[in-house]
Amino acid sequence: MDRKREQLLQNWARSQLNDAKVKITPLAGDASFRSYLRAVSQNQSFIIMNAPPEREDVLPWINIAKRLRNASLNAPEIFYQDLANGFILMSDLGDITYLDVLNAETVDELYRDAISALFGMQQRVKADDLPVYDEARLRAEMNLFPEWFLERHLGLTIKASERMIIERMFEKLVASALEQPQAFVHRDYHSRNLMKRGWDNPGILDFQDAVKGPITYDLVSLVRDCYIEWPQEKVLVWINQYRDRLSKAGVIADKELRFKRWFDWMGLQRHIKVLGIFARLNYRDGKSGYLKDLPRVLQYVLDVAGKNKELGPFSEWLADKTAGIDLTQPRQLEEA
Repeated sequence: MDRKREQLLQNWARSQLNDAKVKITPLAGDASFRSYLRAVSQNQSFIIMNAPPEREDVLPWINIAKRLRNASLNAPEIFYQDLANGFILMSDLGDITYLDVLNAETVDELYRDAISALFGMQQRVKADDLPVYDEARLRAEMNLFPEWFLERHLGLTIKASERMIIERMFEKLVASALEQPQAFVHRDYHSRNLMKRGWDNPGILDFQDAVKGPITYDLVSLVRDCYIEWPQEKVLVWINQYRDRLSKAGVIADKELRFKRWFDWMGLQRHIKVLGIFARLNYRDGKSGYLKDLPRVLQYVLDVAGKNKELGPFSEWLADKTAGIDLTQPRQLEEA
């Protein structure tokens, strides 16, 4: 934030809080152009979103925040907003993310709350007028994989026969996503966007990209998190518990194998996309910290695809192309 905008934000916050002595400190940013600051006024803490209007539209964030709160979910409460300048002053959900405190002892309790909140989102948050997670959107996301992960990060030149393998994979994943029941989808429902709260847990952040889409998408984001991994037997328990909830609610028929395939293939779509996004964040946006998570995400892809006969050719091909490569190291620009 340049000095002029910083001063504009400070003056706005002081005016809204009626406190010339408000203390404002920056917080860690995220993968977007938004940044966040904490404002403390008269012993009360607030969060300020700084979203430069030429780069970020705050209206989707405001829209979804209100929907979540109207559904009795713990999203930030908006106190003041300045749409022209891209400032929002909101309630403070604290500093402790799920990722900060997740371990073998805490995960069952934390995920119980997160899964209950997810079920509430899908049942109570209106989604019919949101953007649709349609074929075009699903494919556009997966196309980040060949462009940024394969070509830019690995330095591959993809042959026509290899593109055919990738395309067949994409076709199957799109078909699986579209045949699922459709509901509210947060799109980034994972350990970095869930805040540990002493009550009304979890606090929910980073929801502005919500869409109407496949019922398994957010469940995959949570239990096959790109930032932390859990034993497969524990993941299976969570999947089955969630399927049971959906079945009792009449959302799905209680068919275990079909739901598990929906879940697995939705995870493939998401993790293929994430491989491209994490590479793009490094090369385009200069955010190299995401590279350290590439091996985990790649392993998710190889494990799931490798266990399915229909997806085996893709898994074998990708395993061969990534064998022996340290994915956490950026490929130098001069080699491009």
